[in-house]
Amino acid sequence: MTNAPVVPATAAIDVATARRRIRPARIIGGTLILIVVLSVLWFLVSNERFEWDVVAEYLFNPSVLLGLGVSLMLTIVCMVLGSILGTVLAAGQLSDFWPVKAASITFVGVFRGIPPLVQLIFWFNLAYLLPRITLGVPFGPEFFSWSTNDLITPLTAAIIGLSLHEAAYMAEIVRAGMLSVDQGQHDAASAMGFGRWHTFSRIVLPQAMRVIIPPTGSQVIALLKGTSLVSVIAMGDLLHAVQVIYNRTYEVVPMLIVAVIWYLVVVTVLTLIQRRVEQHFGRGIARDGMRRPARRAKEAN
Repeated sequence: MTNAPVVPATAAIDVATARRRIRPARIIGGTLILIVVLSVLWFLVSNERFEWDVVAEYLFNPSVLLGLGVSLMLTIVCMVLGSILGTVLAAGQLSDFWPVKAASITFVGVFRGIPPLVQLIFWFNLAYLLPRITLGVPFGPEFFSWSTNDLITPLTAAIIGLSLHEAAYMAEIVRAGMLSVDQGQHDAASAMGFGRWHTFSRIVLPQAMRVIIPPTGSQVIALLKGTSLVSVIAMGDLLHAVQVIYNRTYEVVPMLIVAVIWYLVVVTVLTLIQRRVEQHFGRGIARDGMRRPARRAKEAN
């Protein structure tokens, strides 16, 4: 007589009729989050001091929209200049020519360590140290000369300060992306007869973009918010525009809310663009576990 195998009690449970286990911690956590969200919404709606009618009145005010345009222009210009200079500095840091490497490392260390607000104030007051900007032979004759006060306007001071600050951070981002590319790619490019520039521009940089894009997107958003600092040098950005209005009307909170709304809108749009760019450069790199179920089913068929 043989003994029948003992079947565990759990094995007799029909999976089709099994119910999801109740998790009290999740229920409590979700309830608390819902209570906090409702409390915040009630505070925003019930507090008359927000003056939402004033917010609606000035949300599309021409001066506010002009300030928003200035902020976007500064973001684009400074990001482009900072990215170009940062790429050059990243290549310089990885160079085997020590004067270039030392100069690049020093530049990044200095301009990454100085706060952008300090840089803006310094460049705006450059005329105190250098009354005239000259172009000529060092320690020799001068060919051209300009008044520093005429050249360093609030706009040029903002572009110089924010671009140099951004270049220091982009140099580290690009350098990290370049180091993420396997050395075998360099060797393969050399074996195919590629020069250093073609190896960098056609082999290394396209592969490094997968690592470069996410922090670069964050830098664009940080730069957009950092443009609010130019208001201290009387640059007509978004924050300066609302400041001019509430200095006249004394409606400080609603005007700040106007600025907050526009910053949130632009940052949301930039975040969506960043995600699409990440997907573009991440094609063919996604892990099987991260693929969408529909794509997995299509590949299985």
